[in-house]
Amino acid sequence: MRHTTPALTLAVALAFGAGLLASPLARHAFSEAQAQPAGLQPAVIDLTAMKHDDIPATSNPEMHGKGLVATANGTVGIQSGNVKKHYHADADEIQYIIEGSGAMWLGKERREFKAGSLIIIPKGTAHGGTLVTSGPVKAIAIKLPPQKPDDTHFVD
Repeated sequence: MRHTTPALTLAVALAFGAGLLASPLARHAFSEAQAQPAGLQPAVIDLTAMKHDDIPATSNPEMHGKGLVATANGTVGIQSGNVKKHYHADADEIQYIIEGSGAMWLGKERREFKAGSLIIIPKGTAHGGTLVTSGPVKAIAIKLPPQKPDDTHFVD
């Protein structure tokens, strides 16, 4: 029996996400204030080499994030840090944890995760409020369809 390495798992998750997002008719969208050339561009990005401080800060003081792929069908980004419990009414989210561990709200339950975890967050599901046991927590975030700027709704 062969075991997969974290690098292979990450590569498969990225390829899966890119395959979901790419279509012959998809036009390249622009992520927050980051203009990119039209259409997907071939690239190899070493996400494990990106440290928290290498990823741009966001308006949330505890979260850093950067868009990596944006199409009309969805987005892929990297995020590092924490965000209060919230939900997205119009976008499903899939997170692949690259590094770090802890527990986060997922719906009404606090669920544990670690590097290598795939977290599926259907639209309308509250999530966030991570308790970090090892971190910072760094994840790939896939949003389907692309998250609208006003589609983050914080909850208590």
